[in-house]
Amino acid sequence: MKKKIVSLFMVAAMTASLVGCGGGNADSSNTGDSAATTDNSAATTDTTDTSSTDNAASTDTAADNTQAEAEPAADDIEKPEEITIMIDGTVFTKENGQEQFWAKFQELTGIKVNVIQPDHDAYYDNVGQTIASGDWPDVIILSSTYYSAYAAEGVLWDMTDAWENSELKKRQEAYNSAGIVEGVKLNGRLYGMPSGRGNGCVTYVKKAWMDNCGITSAPTNYEEYLAMLEAFTNGDPDGDGVDGNTFGVAAAGFIGTEAPYINYLPEFYQDAHPSFYIKEDGTYADGFTEDAMKAALERLADAYAKGVIDPTTLTNGTADCRNKFYSDDFGVFTYWAGTWASNLKNNLENNEIDSELIALPPIAEVGAYLDRVPPVWCITSTCENPEGVFRYFIEAMQDGGDVQFLFTYGVEGVHWSTAAETLYAGETNDKGESKEKVYAEGEFHMLDNLETPGTQYTKAHIDPNLAPVELANDPREKTVAPEAKASSELFAKNCVTADLIPSTDAMTEYNGDLTTLKNEIIAKVAMGEMTIEEGYAKYEADGGAAWSQQIVDSLNNQ
Repeated sequence: MKKKIVSLFMVAAMTASLVGCGGGNADSSNTGDSAATTDNSAATTDTTDTSSTDNAASTDTAADNTQAEAEPAADDIEKPEEITIMIDGTVFTKENGQEQFWAKFQELTGIKVNVIQPDHDAYYDNVGQTIASGDWPDVIILSSTYYSAYAAEGVLWDMTDAWENSELKKRQEAYNSAGIVEGVKLNGRLYGMPSGRGNGCVTYVKKAWMDNCGITSAPTNYEEYLAMLEAFTNGDPDGDGVDGNTFGVAAAGFIGTEAPYINYLPEFYQDAHPSFYIKEDGTYADGFTEDAMKAALERLADAYAKGVIDPTTLTNGTADCRNKFYSDDFGVFTYWAGTWASNLKNNLENNEIDSELIALPPIAEVGAYLDRVPPVWCITSTCENPEGVFRYFIEAMQDGGDVQFLFTYGVEGVHWSTAAETLYAGETNDKGESKEKVYAEGEFHMLDNLETPGTQYTKAHIDPNLAPVELANDPREKTVAPEAKASSELFAKNCVTADLIPSTDAMTEYNGDLTTLKNEIIAKVAMGEMTIEEGYAKYEADGGAAWSQQIVDSLNNQ
């Protein structure tokens, strides 16, 4: 076990940026980026009883003692007094009211939570170091890549039976969302609980840029998409009177660092698989050496040579991309569906840039966007009371009542309010004007973001658009902006679920180096520093082909 854990730590170190994006922590300008990261928006509280969360366990004195010891009744599960959790930016940071959030959780449940929250960009470095140290927290948030790896190494507690016998499963089934849990099972067993659907990215285009370039309809195929990028690059889409000082598209890297990897540049990758996937016959394969991947590299190299891809794409983080988008440096941004549609719009408005965005259905060659495997809450195998943590922490998060409300909207007076007030969006402009939002007494609304004043929260940890359990008295219709709702609906109608690839010993041993090698080749080919032929020759010479085959064999021989 120790050797395997060390290997996982090395993989984590080599792929440190794998921190999942997809939600966005708190607002538009926060560090997280995934549907699971916190695009922190707040809401009101339902003061109704939180059902099972606060129900004390009772003892069945009529039960046979021997049988009770072997098979304890649900009511015999002890509520933990204190737990330690390790979380990323998908839950409120210190700057965004973390202390108040967990104080409210303790008030609702009676459980004190000790929080370990490393810096977003270094999260998985810290996870690896913590696991390698042997001093594990009780609960940890993991993206799909690390989830499957750590489950295979025995780091995570098997919560299958707990979930099967839980009220949570009944609530999810009633809301038609139990399939979310089925989608994260590994060989039929459950080691982590999603707090929502996975979500994915859609392609947003600035409407003003299309208008300025005389583009009257959204692209429906790759030829039209590339033509639009060329117009944005060579013309004057931002209307500043200068041709050629903008770019068509930018992304956080030529290849993503988190499965499904291609979600930031889907129009170029189309049907390519840079990593491992499940074929139609149910077998595993590595798509990197397939013709579809080579065709994707040709498209990337061609587009880069034409200047339509921002050359800083290689070094961009997601925050870099967002800030350049807000500064009107480029016109096409493939980013998370739902809340981020609103965040992008609001930040463009704050920068006094036309904020109307068109969310594109996938072009013909893409066919469907990819719904990622969501991050999961896991209980470590060293937890002293995993059944209690599952029932009173994991289940409570989706109780349909007060605790779920907290995880969806945050704390009253900190993240949301119903008081009459006026909120101002950013500093005044050169005319002394400031956008304001006026709320009446009793009207639920999100408050100013503590970290970035002038913007409002949109949610806490659970995205109301992606929630797996119905929330009583949910003010969602009042908090979800029309563009966010439309974006979510477009994505839901045009997506397929990404494959969850299990971990094997070969995966643990080789995939870190393999991924590093693939990423290097993709970047160099895309930027014209290496031909496709030279790239695959390097792949063979540096051991990539051999590593890949060993991983594929191990997956197919499980």
